[in-house]
Amino acid sequence: MAIPAASLHAQDADSLVLSQVDDILSFEDSLSIFNLIDSLLENAEMEGSQFGVRLAYNSNVLSAGRTLGIENFGLSAGLSYYHKTGFFGDVSGYWSKDFDPKYYLTVATVGYMYSFPKVFSIVAGYDRYFYNTKSDDEYLPYKNTLSVTPVFEVKPFMLTINYAFYFGDTYVNRIMPGLSLVLEKKKLFKKIDRVTFQPTFYTLFGDETLTDVQIVATRELVSLIPPRFKWTYSLEFIDKRVFGVMNYAFTTPLSVTLKNWSFMLSYTYNIPKALPGEPLTISESSYLSGSISYFINTRKNKFPL
Repeated sequence: MAIPAASLHAQDADSLVLSQVDDILSFEDSLSIFNLIDSLLENAEMEGSQFGVRLAYNSNVLSAGRTLGIENFGLSAGLSYYHKTGFFGDVSGYWSKDFDPKYYLTVATVGYMYSFPKVFSIVAGYDRYFYNTKSDDEYLPYKNTLSVTPVFEVKPFMLTINYAFYFGDTYVNRIMPGLSLVLEKKKLFKKIDRVTFQPTFYTLFGDETLTDVQIVATRELVSLIPPRFKWTYSLEFIDKRVFGVMNYAFTTPLSVTLKNWSFMLSYTYNIPKALPGEPLTISESSYLSGSISYFINTRKNKFPL
């Protein structure tokens, strides 16, 4: 029998849930960071730096592409800053009725984006997780993430390959390529600056440490005449690291930009896959997400940045 190694250390249900928070964010944040930067650049028109404030909603929380429950939902709020040189920072807070405490996580992000001529960009970032737990003894294996994402765009197609390295008391790797069809219309009805529909297919690869639990039988001689033996049984735990496909996902984000405002609504369908030797009984699922963002151009507002 194989079980995730992190489960062996979880002290209670809350510990197990919190130990998976990093993977909860791995999919949704990989999408939202590109939506955020895209909106920042569109509003800035490459003339100045940008502040952004957003509020987002998810109808279903994800863990490495595996849903934690149909009735789960979450809210997040964030403050972002993008500098015209390519550096950006973000602080986001996460709330869900299914966690205890309900406000369970703050994430601080710093990163850099560089665009090469015409078709290629690259985004690199570092995330630090600050958990809000009931006890200081909670087992939280990952508190940091380093990520890098090349972006190739040949209109109307866009290819992204996100790599994320989660580390702390232990580590995991996540690789998520995505292929998008970008359909865009500007100056719609003379009031809407931009409407973008971007259906995207993602594949999530990753590794995980699984623990094989084996029953070991030992025979001990307790008497020579007549020969008698005593059997004792014990459990042996053998850790092994496996790699493979964790999830397929299809998402259909629709975003609308109106002056300094950006609105996004997305539907996502997930097909979770078990890693080799991993016991996975979760079925396919879908969820809705949406966000509202407001941007402030520092040049237009004469901020000293």
